[in-house]
Amino acid sequence: MPAPPGTRYWDLPTGSRLAYTKAPARGTPRPTPVIFLHGGPGTPGDGIDATGRALAADGFDVYEYDQLGAGRSTRLADVTGYTVARHVADLEAVRQAIGAEQVVLIGQSWGGILAAYYLAAHPDRVARVVFTSPGALWEGAFPDGNTGDIWDRLTPAQEDAIDALAYRPRFIAATLLQAINPRAAHALLGDAEADELLRQILLTAAPAAQYPGAPPLHAPDNAAGFWVNQYTSLDAEQVPDPRPALRSVPVPALVVRAEGDYKKWAVTYDYKRTLPRATLVYVKGAGHAISSDRPELYLSLLRSFLLDRPLPLPAWTSAEPPK
Repeated sequence: MPAPPGTRYWDLPTGSRLAYTKAPARGTPRPTPVIFLHGGPGTPGDGIDATGRALAADGFDVYEYDQLGAGRSTRLADVTGYTVARHVADLEAVRQAIGAEQVVLIGQSWGGILAAYYLAAHPDRVARVVFTSPGALWEGAFPDGNTGDIWDRLTPAQEDAIDALAYRPRFIAATLLQAINPRAAHALLGDAEADELLRQILLTAAPAAQYPGAPPLHAPDNAAGFWVNQYTSLDAEQVPDPRPALRSVPVPALVVRAEGDYKKWAVTYDYKRTLPRATLVYVKGAGHAISSDRPELYLSLLRSFLLDRPLPLPAWTSAEPPK
């Protein structure tokens, strides 16, 4: 698909070429830019949305970029290069490219995990951070692998449709090969074919990310990234625990949890109990896709937090989930 208007590229010293869009600050500019980190891994949007444009109207330079291996950004020839550390290095290179001493990070789902690992590595470079429906802060804390997954919420019809997409000989062979011969797996199932297949699977599963009755999610035209999804997820199971480092980071953090999120409560609460200045809020009437299900409330939360105003929802302090 053609790139949306305003798409630009960073050629980073990490070797990544990342596509991005920017909404320049309007009015009196604020010194700290906002960077949105998309989920997945490997599921970018179509650039800055209404929420980002509203924050730009509040004086923030706002950036959104396609992470390595997804969207209009670099695909790696060696798929084992898709690691958490590479994503963190790219984000640090992005900060340097925009010339910011500090940034505000807003991470959705996997983007929240990326924000946490960046915060652990570069705590002095983050002014504030928002974790929206974040995934597991550290996979090792859940040895049974049961953190809650979108696939747990599929209807039988959705499962059948996804099975029809996935049960193809070359796809099955590639997924079996990836653990023993990544190069052969990638050669068998190239990026274009794999990315389109992932996109179709995600489109089928998307309603499971929402609260019942919410308006349908907008389907991005941007390409998903199959191999970055697979190998970053595998790498996340092996990385060291970031929580010891994060326990001493005094950066203000907002953790946004939805009533209908498919992630386990313990996954979300781990952010609250780990980060010393974390505030947890609970959003009713929303699923994993909070910004789509409750866009006005979500924007109000972001604005209040970034501008250091009272939040529109009370802080949730109990270790137990709401009843």
